[in-house]
Amino acid sequence: MSYVEKLLATNERVVRVSRDHWIVLLTTILIDGVISFIILALSIIGTVFSEWAMPLLGLLLLFVPVGHLLYRIWIWWNKQYVVTNRRIIQVSGTVQKRVSDTLLEKINDIVTEQSAIGRLLKYGDVRVIAGSDSGADVFYRLADPIEFKKNLLDQKAGLDQPEAPKDVRQQAEGGAPRAADIPELIAELDELRKKGLLTDVEFQDKRRKLLDRI
Repeated sequence: MSYVEKLLATNERVVRVSRDHWIVLLTTILIDGVISFIILALSIIGTVFSEWAMPLLGLLLLFVPVGHLLYRIWIWWNKQYVVTNRRIIQVSGTVQKRVSDTLLEKINDIVTEQSAIGRLLKYGDVRVIAGSDSGADVFYRLADPIEFKKNLLDQKAGLDQPEAPKDVRQQAEGGAPRAADIPELIAELDELRKKGLLTDVEFQDKRRKLLDRI
């Protein structure tokens, strides 16, 4: 089980996992790449003056830029923006994790900003305003911000839609309710009937089918 899956509540599911765009690593890649090239060049030149001392020292020094680059990639990979059917979960950190979340029902507005290069490479800034301007989360240089915003809007809209009763969900998944769950399912159906989401005929029909399974 991944760390994100451990954070999920009952009946909560992951819809999308996003990260910062790879362009946030570009400066690190260029600097570490140049340093690595210089070390390799000096090591090759050093073979003229030494049979093994300079090349060996060069290889040891090469671990510094390569190790730094791998570390930055590891940090980037572990920084996630997770959209579920209930909230946005921000996860960062490698050994020590930091988690914060924003409930979808609290979101008032979502603003995206993309430059010309951002549209070309599919990255941009997403500002999620929850409650007030002071309660805003800004995700800078997020990968594919348009799809991220669409997923948020779809899930936020889904909060207003009533969830199907368990027996309907189980049948759709190809399963069947257990006998011990049937009284609870009938109670859920009765609540839907009282809310006007099921007619009396539909309620009695589903109730009879559930009782037949006992």
